[in-house]
Amino acid sequence: MYFLSGWPKRLLCPLGSPAEAPFHVQSDPQRTFFAVLAPARLSIWYSRPSVLIVTYKEPAKSSSQFGSYKQAEWRPDSTMIAVSTANGYILFFHITSTRGDKYLYEPVYPKGSPQMKGTPHFKEEQCAPALNLEMRKILDLQAPIMSLQSVLEDLLVATSDGLLHLIHWEGMTNGRKAINLCTVPFSVDLQSSRAGSFLGFADVHIRDMEYCATLDGFAVVFNDGKVGFITPVSSRFTAEQLHGVWPQDVVDGTCVAVNNKYRLMAFGCASGSVQVYTIDNTTGAMQLSHKLELTAKQYPDIWNKTGAVKLVRWSPDNSVVIVTWEYGGLSLWSVFGAQLICTLGGDFAYRTDGTKKDPLKINSMSWGAEGYHLWVISGFGSQNTENESDSKSIVKQPGILLFQFIKSALTVNPCMSNQEQVLLQGEDRLYLNCGEASQSQNPRSSSAHSDHKTRREKSPFTGGGLESQSLSTLLGHRHWHVVQISSTYLESNWPIRFSAIDKLGQNIAVVGKFGFAHYSLLTKKWKLFGNITQEQNMIVTGGLAWWNDFIVLACYNINDRQEELRVYLRTSNLDNAFAHITKTQAETLLLSVFRDMVIVFRADCSICLYSIERKSDGPNTAGIQVLQEVPMSRYIPHPFLVVSVTLTSVSTENGITLKMPQQARDAESIMLNLAGQLIMMQRDRSGPQIREKDSNPNQRKLLPFCPPVVLAQSVENVWTTCRANKQKRHLLEALWLSCGGAGMKVWLPLFPRDHRKPHSFLSQRIMLPFHINIYPLAVLFEDALVLGAVNDTLLYDSLYSRNSAREQLEVLFPFCVVERTSQIYLHHILRQLLVRNLGEQALLLAQSCATLPYFPHVLELMLHEVLEEEATSREPIPDPLLPTVAKFITEFPLFLQTVVHCARKTEYALWNYLFAAVGNPKDLFEECLMAQDLDTAASYLIILQNMEVPAVSRQHATLLFNTALEQGKWDLCRHMIRFLKAIGSGESETPPSTPTAQEPSSSGGGFEFFRNRSISLSQSADSVPASKFSLQKTLSMPSGPSGKRWSKDSDCAENMYIDMMLWRHARRLLEEVRLKDLGCFAAQLGFELISWLCKERTRAARVDNFVLALKRLHKDFLWPLPIIPASSVSSPFKNGKYRTVGEQLLKSQSTDPFLNLEIDAGVSNVQRSQSWLGNIGPAHQEIDTASSHGPQMQDAFLSPLSNKGDECSIGSATDLTESSSMVDGDWTMVDENFSTLSLTQSELEHISMELASKGPHKSQVQLRYLLHIFMEAGCLDWCIVIGLILRESSIINQILVIIQSSEVDGEMLQNIKTGLHAVDRWASTDCPGYKPFLNIIKPHLQKLTEITEEQVQPEAFQPMTVGKTPEQTSPRAEENRSSLGHGSIPQGEVGGSSLVSRKEEDTARAEEEPFQDGTYDCSVS
Repeated sequence: MYFLSGWPKRLLCPLGSPAEAPFHVQSDPQRTFFAVLAPARLSIWYSRPSVLIVTYKEPAKSSSQFGSYKQAEWRPDSTMIAVSTANGYILFFHITSTRGDKYLYEPVYPKGSPQMKGTPHFKEEQCAPALNLEMRKILDLQAPIMSLQSVLEDLLVATSDGLLHLIHWEGMTNGRKAINLCTVPFSVDLQSSRAGSFLGFADVHIRDMEYCATLDGFAVVFNDGKVGFITPVSSRFTAEQLHGVWPQDVVDGTCVAVNNKYRLMAFGCASGSVQVYTIDNTTGAMQLSHKLELTAKQYPDIWNKTGAVKLVRWSPDNSVVIVTWEYGGLSLWSVFGAQLICTLGGDFAYRTDGTKKDPLKINSMSWGAEGYHLWVISGFGSQNTENESDSKSIVKQPGILLFQFIKSALTVNPCMSNQEQVLLQGEDRLYLNCGEASQSQNPRSSSAHSDHKTRREKSPFTGGGLESQSLSTLLGHRHWHVVQISSTYLESNWPIRFSAIDKLGQNIAVVGKFGFAHYSLLTKKWKLFGNITQEQNMIVTGGLAWWNDFIVLACYNINDRQEELRVYLRTSNLDNAFAHITKTQAETLLLSVFRDMVIVFRADCSICLYSIERKSDGPNTAGIQVLQEVPMSRYIPHPFLVVSVTLTSVSTENGITLKMPQQARDAESIMLNLAGQLIMMQRDRSGPQIREKDSNPNQRKLLPFCPPVVLAQSVENVWTTCRANKQKRHLLEALWLSCGGAGMKVWLPLFPRDHRKPHSFLSQRIMLPFHINIYPLAVLFEDALVLGAVNDTLLYDSLYSRNSAREQLEVLFPFCVVERTSQIYLHHILRQLLVRNLGEQALLLAQSCATLPYFPHVLELMLHEVLEEEATSREPIPDPLLPTVAKFITEFPLFLQTVVHCARKTEYALWNYLFAAVGNPKDLFEECLMAQDLDTAASYLIILQNMEVPAVSRQHATLLFNTALEQGKWDLCRHMIRFLKAIGSGESETPPSTPTAQEPSSSGGGFEFFRNRSISLSQSADSVPASKFSLQKTLSMPSGPSGKRWSKDSDCAENMYIDMMLWRHARRLLEEVRLKDLGCFAAQLGFELISWLCKERTRAARVDNFVLALKRLHKDFLWPLPIIPASSVSSPFKNGKYRTVGEQLLKSQSTDPFLNLEIDAGVSNVQRSQSWLGNIGPAHQEIDTASSHGPQMQDAFLSPLSNKGDECSIGSATDLTESSSMVDGDWTMVDENFSTLSLTQSELEHISMELASKGPHKSQVQLRYLLHIFMEAGCLDWCIVIGLILRESSIINQILVIIQSSEVDGEMLQNIKTGLHAVDRWASTDCPGYKPFLNIIKPHLQKLTEITEEQVQPEAFQPMTVGKTPEQTSPRAEENRSSLGHGSIPQGEVGGSSLVSRKEEDTARAEEEPFQDGTYDCSVS
């Protein structure tokens, strides 16, 4: 509606003594000039530019005779001003313009600028005129004057002796007697006998009054607080002909303002509220329409401390009213009481530091032209006395404040109401909500529904295609698309009176004083009249509207003195030559377009329908023809009372009972808003119907209209659409009304289900009221959304030091901005239908909207609101709605989520009431499990925990935990572990204790419990340096504190209970050979895989069927089965000597980094100090010396770290073994010249073969990690299987070394032996690709057979470290123990050339949790 914009401006008056401070401002009827009164001066100000033109100063002598000035009133033609004084005089001033062409201010243009001085009206428009003021007449009424009011050609004056004087503007009484109020009869209504009560007491007089032209009478406030309305019974204005009515319940009136368009009288009261009355048409009594009052809910600290209402002022377009109080403050309300702005709360009332400001006290105010400005004369409360010493205090200088407003285009051009765009107009700019036009090229088709963005966030739901985009731009973000109005047009045509936007939101047209201009959002250009004379010759009277590419407007042609209807094409030049012009009989007041029809309301109270169509003779013209005239004068008392007129396809018959389906979408009815009453006139179909094919199509439209029916009262705006959509008939065939403080109403059609015959006793439409938190400016019909705008404020007072600029406007006022907003209304309508037992209709409506992205939210809101109301009600509810709503929601698949979300957002006290209606939470929990909706089930668990005994919640939690383990929902599993522990320890969910310095908590989950220790297959336990952690300690649950997760309550039965479940799950995974899942499970839940495998080595962790295991791993890790290469016989690679180089090449070209490079600052510093990589250089002898140092140096090879600036990836977990592959003979080929390594053709072929037979890089990392785990746990049979898959003989070597160097269970050896034989047999028959590799490891197998035969007594396996055995130093063992992770050396240091820079990928990977989608990485520092 109206919104504040920016900061107010201050106009400084000429300096004078404080006694000459202005206290009253009054605009002239055209709002071009403003009269400003000080005790002894009268000044005239101009509106644009806002400058002082002339001041009249009363001489001291006469000033003492007259007394100080009090009030001013303008003559309707702005040629005279009457000023009342304290001693009962009225002074009449004449305003004359000084000689001829003289102007006070003129614009100066640089030479050669396009502004021509020769344009007509140039001077009046752009210059401030020079005026003279002279006092012509003085009239002495001999009693203090209370009120002045200009009535037509007369001035009505009320004096304190209870008289009403009617004075002619020339300063004469014309011999008419003053009317004594005591002789005017007053009654409750005009029907009671005239011998009614008189005011009857002597000292009664009028305190304030205002004339209402459309009611033909005066709204008055008496000195005793009573209010009334005085109307002449006949045309003569004498005491005998006057009669008054009054409401009996107002006794504290202070002031009054009338709204001519809506026939409302707003009486300000001493209590701080404003009571708005209207006159009943039949009885003539005063009826209370509504009240404007602050509520305790919104303004708890001030709502009853505002003091009396001081001033009430309606805006020039009568759509809003501004109210101010005795103790300060300003509030803005729509016609029927929707509050838009109030300065008693928020940033207006408080500074940034929270201290309270003094509210702005207003002595007088007046609206500027078109309501873009409010002129305010303020006294800043107590601040006048604050800085007495500071003579330069700004407030000391009497000033005028100008508040700036932006308003909705609907206030002046109601034909915009069938649009889905919000358009606001400021005095020099427009605000649109449709975003960039380039996004919304396509109109929204009527059939396809488009999803779009919910408020404030980008939507994941946009369905593609331009339709959905155009809607998302309607909602989109909170910012406006601002279009600056062409300055050339504004210069001579300020202010902007109307604006309109087309259906697609791509073109805008604006109308100023003369002519019009239009703008395209696509080209970003304005189009103005080429011939300025044509522009200045037309005054648009009834608004304008878009029809396809044409602009339709009603205007007055000044030259021909003729009312016209014109159609201009957007794409052609703006010129009358291209316009289609139709003459009309009377002045057009309102205009609207419906499909291919134009409806016009004229000053003679008639409605005229025109058809509009493109002419066949050329695409550039449109023709208009009269279709039908509808006289309305018998229903409309005054043409000015009609607020809007629209054609709609809405009728009381909802299309089912109509004979022809075509007729349902025709222009069925006329909707007329008459002073807030919505009147509907339908076509009269009672007569004989003409059959379509016999008649001329134009005659069908000429059906007469039925007499009008009143649909609703207090209506501010009406929205309807001409689109049709079979799926959403309810929403598209409804009529939407905005009713101010009463919220919104919708006139909804009711359809019988499955096209059954409707019941004769059921009405076919229903009016449903609902409340809304925003002021509606547009309705998105299919999307069940209302768009609006809201004022937001920003404080800038902290930028100014408190004492220096205490009275700066930026300190006193916040900066105001307008923000877009939107609201869902569907839940209100569904609820209203359910209340009225129309559940079937509610279901039809809800199902048609079930695809909306926020539909779940709608159901939740409905449930929540009904629950809050009923559960907190003090009295018992006879017919509760909650069971109905619950039953309604069960019709939708979202039922379980809706209930639990609602419960969790509601306080615990209301849960019993809720679940009594929707069902037992235990049953709902089980339904969730059956539907596999685990997240919702987890929410129900929290409810069960609060409502049931711990045993029940543990039982349900166990169910959910097992299901979550089964489905691999790791996040949920972690929560469940925490939850089960919390139940067990009898406490609610506790936050994890903060990790201590000795126990760094693991941050990312996954394999990161290896971060703080080097991973070693054979490192002796006592050689672990102090800076490293033992495995037990670093195994941590990712979401909890490291180390403490299992050990803290290990004696607690609860932990045992959880561990049993975890073990059971791990056992199942191993039995089903689901190694990948096992890895995920262990990494995500911090499961102690190694210690568990040690326990289960001879039970669950045995490989029963090697062949099956091998096949399953191939499948799980997407690892291809090997094939026999053609050149395998002669390949130099077959002995495995150069194998690693091939793999190195493969790694260096791999896009996926082998590992995450995660350096933990604390750990790495300790480790770097002992790392030999830090000082490695081109001299390679250091490597040799390092290797010759023997066992005491072993630790140095465990965790190679890269230099600070290095970007290469570092070795995989398996490289960091004691037998570091750096020292292996396999790497002797890799030197600085690695990049220039030349390979023969056959070698390259072999490498490409290898590439083909390898699985994904990630799988390789995962397999190596698992290999590592099994190796450490001593599950050698699994190590063999993984070695086979990776086809690396070195792994098999390593296992044999371990077997030789330690006592291994004979059963396991036997198992390995039989397993390998089974694999050999399978390879021979089914997978010959494995044969070459099996041949390579044949010698190892022989050795294995020997060991098995030697072994007599199986012993428990100790994962002993090879470092303790004397064999360790032998070169043979050294060679056997070749690296497990080839291709993962730090290439930068060793190769001398950084092969691949992987820093970006490393950091990216470090952020994601490794085992997220069943894939995992290891992170090593």
